[in-house]
Amino acid sequence: MKIGYARTSTVDQQAGLDAQLAELERLGCTKLFHEQVSSVAERAQLEAALDYLRDNDMLVITKLDRLARSVPHLLAIIERVRAKQASIEIGNLGTLDNTATGKLMTTVLGAIAAFEREMMLERQREGIAAAKAAGKYKGRAPTARAQADEVHRLVAEGVNKSEIARRLGMHRASVHRILAADPGWTPSASEL
Repeated sequence: MKIGYARTSTVDQQAGLDAQLAELERLGCTKLFHEQVSSVAERAQLEAALDYLRDNDMLVITKLDRLARSVPHLLAIIERVRAKQASIEIGNLGTLDNTATGKLMTTVLGAIAAFEREMMLERQREGIAAAKAAGKYKGRAPTARAQADEVHRLVAEGVNKSEIARRLGMHRASVHRILAADPGWTPSASEL
């Protein structure tokens, strides 16, 4: 059975997801898993696809960068697939088999995908630097600092930092940074 997996990084990329799904159907996939999440986020549909695989099944993707975020991640996924006696097919590149040539191809393709991602990130950084220089880039609004008054109120009520972080949906370190920025705040003995 051919099981297809498609992914885009954001919901703004619906056309890209639709194109991947159409390609997977063209390649003969009878079961499709898809999601719109960053490659570094938890990917529930990828996990579901990998869990769904059985003997002689084939996990099909349109492009390597849709599957893995790095060469080590790719190799870990390939090992999981092989442990289930299944295989991976990458669009028109063919099947990644367990031969020496297949392993070489996997590593080379993974390195190329990682290189392509690094190049994209470099272009993104250059674009941000140019936008900053032109005064057009403001960055993301600091979300934790916007809740500083609420953090101070909860501290005054005696709520501990872990509970404050949980209630306000922020990391405990953000709570600590907000409190450390307050010149009147002194950490307790347990915080030193």
